[in-house]
Amino acid sequence: MSNKQTSTDVILVGAGIMSATLGTFLKELAPEWNIKVFEKLDKPGLESSNEWNNAGTGHSALCELNYTPEKNGVVETTKAVNVNEQFQLSRQFWAYLVETGAIKDPSEFIMPIPHLSMVQGKDNVEFLKKRFAALSDIHLFDGMEFSEDEETLKKWIPLIMNGRKDSNPIAATRIASGTDVNFGSLTRILMDSLEKKDGVESTYNADVQNVKQNADGLWEVKVKTEDGKIITQTAKFVFLGAGGGSLHLLQKTGIPESKHIGGFPVSGLWLVCNNQEVANKHHGKVYSTAEVGAPPMSVPHLDTRYIDGKKSLLFGPFAGFSPKFLKTGSNMDLITSIKPNNLFTMLACGAKEMGLTKYLIQQLMLNKKQRIEELRKFVPEAKDEEWEIVVAGQRVQVIKDTEKGGKGTLQFGTEVITGANGSVAALLGASPGASTAVQVMLNVMAQCFPEEMKSWEPKIKEMIPSYGQKLIDNEELFHELFAATAKSLKLED
Repeated sequence: MSNKQTSTDVILVGAGIMSATLGTFLKELAPEWNIKVFEKLDKPGLESSNEWNNAGTGHSALCELNYTPEKNGVVETTKAVNVNEQFQLSRQFWAYLVETGAIKDPSEFIMPIPHLSMVQGKDNVEFLKKRFAALSDIHLFDGMEFSEDEETLKKWIPLIMNGRKDSNPIAATRIASGTDVNFGSLTRILMDSLEKKDGVESTYNADVQNVKQNADGLWEVKVKTEDGKIITQTAKFVFLGAGGGSLHLLQKTGIPESKHIGGFPVSGLWLVCNNQEVANKHHGKVYSTAEVGAPPMSVPHLDTRYIDGKKSLLFGPFAGFSPKFLKTGSNMDLITSIKPNNLFTMLACGAKEMGLTKYLIQQLMLNKKQRIEELRKFVPEAKDEEWEIVVAGQRVQVIKDTEKGGKGTLQFGTEVITGANGSVAALLGASPGASTAVQVMLNVMAQCFPEEMKSWEPKIKEMIPSYGQKLIDNEELFHELFAATAKSLKLED
């Protein structure tokens, strides 16, 4: 095996939506920088970013009830507002890329689709009323409707209402301006555009074996290529955007910030209906409430998806467990992620999350017939033969010690870990992830390139007109940009 050593400005590990977004930003802001991308699989967007491995909801808190918890009788909207604001940045960035020709046809990755919240039972209906009242006062959620009228609900969600025999109260909110986002397709579009630029080189079937910092401050990345050769690449900045694979690579860096952090893998399953006649009876993404003890990413939802030019229905996700950190990972991933510095963090989490463990065991024991029974709570007339099980992506939930949660706190969300001098960054965690990739990568750049960000600001504002402002504080600007991005992204209908 030969050992070839070269140098570059930036190394991106993983060719998913995060690396594609960061690489696109950096080439716009610093076109003279050279970028190398190393991806373990043979194409971009095949793991966490793949369209079958995530919900594609375009998370903007329009329908996700876990973003608006009720505490002491009051529905809290802070997280919903934050997530919505972050998605607006994604819309603006994508619209800019359409206007400048980097994205030719936005309908290849984003489609308009109503977002709905649907609940059953008296207490849940009361909660939904409160949520609707709270969000109706916020212009980011303009256009939201509420109904518990049976005829209205039959128009909104006919597949869910047809054949419903129980007398359990049911209600829903609906907002027509939601989206379905094919993040796999978007990743491939961005990577294709990026790879055509000078100074960008992607290597696929390339397994990153080690990441270490040399005495001169440069990062040395050791990569095993498809033909078995080992190449060594140095760079001033390394971004670890390898999905579940990022934790192991972060640990290899040896930076203090990588200590006392663990990961717990959670896999998922979808029930998928490819019967076009049934799929055409449902148009929307309908989210409901999670079972007691279920993690936030297991909130049940019935989604219209546009994948490979075809309309499909997905229901789930059902939680599963695999010790792998990636669908294409190793069964030893969980074991090898446990180090002396995170052992007690992991053990503390295990002791605190017995409810989650019990929930996962229950989910693992479900057979297809039992999963169809869960589906029938949504779709009473669902037929076994019209639905098949598809394995969704692997997510690695971050476990770390926090002031608020104490030792071994399980984090639900997206985490960015950066070294003290900003020369290395890693992305960990899960939802809302891809939907907020633009905000997350802006945060990475702010932490890792603070000096450059000052000179980059005018260009960033060209790409993202609301950058540096809060849309929650500027209703006129929100409506102006929402209309402009809808036009650019062909979402007006």
